Amino acid sequence: MAYTIVTETCTVCGSCESECPNKAISHKGRIYSIDPEKCKECEGDYDAPQCGEVCPSGSCIPLAA
Repeated sequence: MAYTIVTETCTVCGSCESECPNKAISHKGRIYSIDPEKCKECEGDYDAPQCGEVCPSGSCIPLAA
């Protein structure tokens, strides 16, 4: 599984991008996205996905299967 960013609630603060150990988060203009191929939910690096931990708007959520 991977995480995704809900663009409708994302405040484009940038907190998540610098926290991702796999460099899975990028932005184009004012839209952030998570590459599901690179996102490993921080497994092996942290106990919880860091994007979700630092996101003030709660926009970093698990990708629905």
